[in-house]
Amino acid sequence: MKAIYKKELKGYFTSFIGYAFIAFFLIIIGIYFSAYNIMNSYANFEYTLRSVSFIFFILTPVITMRVMAEERHQKTDQLLLTSPVTVEKIVLGKFFATITVFLIGIAVICFYPLIMKAYGNVSLGTAYATIFGFTLEGMAFISLGLFVSTCCENQMVSAVVSFIATIILYFITSLTGMLPSDNKSAFIFITVLLAILWLIIYYIVKNVLLSAAGFGICEAVAIVLYVAKNGVYDNLVANFGNFLSITDRFTTFTNGIIDLSNIVYMISFTFIFVFLSVQVIKKRRWS
Repeated sequence: MKAIYKKELKGYFTSFIGYAFIAFFLIIIGIYFSAYNIMNSYANFEYTLRSVSFIFFILTPVITMRVMAEERHQKTDQLLLTSPVTVEKIVLGKFFATITVFLIGIAVICFYPLIMKAYGNVSLGTAYATIFGFTLEGMAFISLGLFVSTCCENQMVSAVVSFIATIILYFITSLTGMLPSDNKSAFIFITVLLAILWLIIYYIVKNVLLSAAGFGICEAVAIVLYVAKNGVYDNLVANFGNFLSITDRFTTFTNGIIDLSNIVYMISFTFIFVFLSVQVIKKRRWS
């Protein structure tokens, strides 16, 4: 894994992607930092990070589009798939290299609250709680981008799909809030969601019987609940959006609240998509 990590990290800084990511990351945050904390004299660094959360659906595709998609496009993934290195080490090496580039930018902005502290009263606890939450949010979005790159064969396709997936996840609370909240609409929403989920599983395992059976069982449970206890579907769509939203969970950190459930959720989200990336490559390795 160490060799993969070093190779990937070096690749970011020999292809200019790493420099571009860090530069745009710091430029965007620097603009908001100047506007909020310098020009308007706000002593709250959390205002800056809360305002720049959109940065992830812009920069995540940039840093993750080449992770696996480039390997598949250039056919160099065959070398990895036939190497004695385990798939887990390959994916983790690439993931940690990507996270390292992201953490370089995070390390720089860690100095911003200290600079502010030198000129006034700043709540360092709230500022660094926000940076911590911002880091977890970034790791979650990067893991999603990694999974998308693993599924694609072209960098540009990976970037576009990653952008769409990230922006949907970013605005999921607003999007689900616009949908009808009645029981019938919620049932249709769950059916569509289950269909998408089992299509993804089929893409990974390539087993029609397993995917069809899994979807059938889940849909049967959904139908039974709808017939026997349809109150379960009350406001289900909105509640689903609130549960899935990473951005809303990050907002609690900006209030200086380090909620264990939010930490567990973001780490679990990251783990799931790294795990799914491993499964996709394993399937390709043995096919």
